[in-house]
Amino acid sequence: MRNFLAVALTLLAAGSTLAAAQEKESLNEVAATIGRTFISDQGVPNTSFFDNTVHFGKGLSFEGDYARTFKRYSWGSLAAEVPVIINPDEDLNFGLNQVPLQYSSIFITPAARLTLMPNLAVSPWFSFGGGIGHFIASKNMIFYGPNPGPRINTTGVLQGGVGMDVRLPGLRSTRFRVEARDDWSGEPPINVNTGKTRQHNYYVGGGLVFHF
Repeated sequence: MRNFLAVALTLLAAGSTLAAAQEKESLNEVAATIGRTFISDQGVPNTSFFDNTVHFGKGLSFEGDYARTFKRYSWGSLAAEVPVIINPDEDLNFGLNQVPLQYSSIFITPAARLTLMPNLAVSPWFSFGGGIGHFIASKNMIFYGPNPGPRINTTGVLQGGVGMDVRLPGLRSTRFRVEARDDWSGEPPINVNTGKTRQHNYYVGGGLVFHF
């Protein structure tokens, strides 16, 4: 019995030391994901020609995210994060030669993130924050000719996100992430009045998270 208790106490101490080390190592994380940005089509009021709706493509997009955990609970953790989403080529389509060929965007939105059950194999999380968005429209119009309108717009952005991190077998400090984020921003410079002042930019992607 004494030997059993000694072994049990030794294992408990080792487990506590390992857990403390893991907790210390996982204060910081860097994530990289790739996905698509989805934007709802927008009609142009007071027009009646064929295809009078601005159609947005599904731009291949990239996200980088740094986060640092500052509070832990038995059921979850709180972290501050800085997600950066880049959409380098958002194609446009419209019935007349009035919109740019495409535009690019970048959203930088510092946020607070709540992760539930971070020590389990699957950890869901929720994010909310805000920052800035920057749009740059193409120099060329959709069909022909140079773009005569303003090409740059910087706007405030609200960000909300959900996702989950999945532990990978044999990789203690690396997880797989799937996520969806909504960057609610001002309108990009597309030269036509859609009657809107803001739009939802939905990013859906997946990638890897590295803890250190």
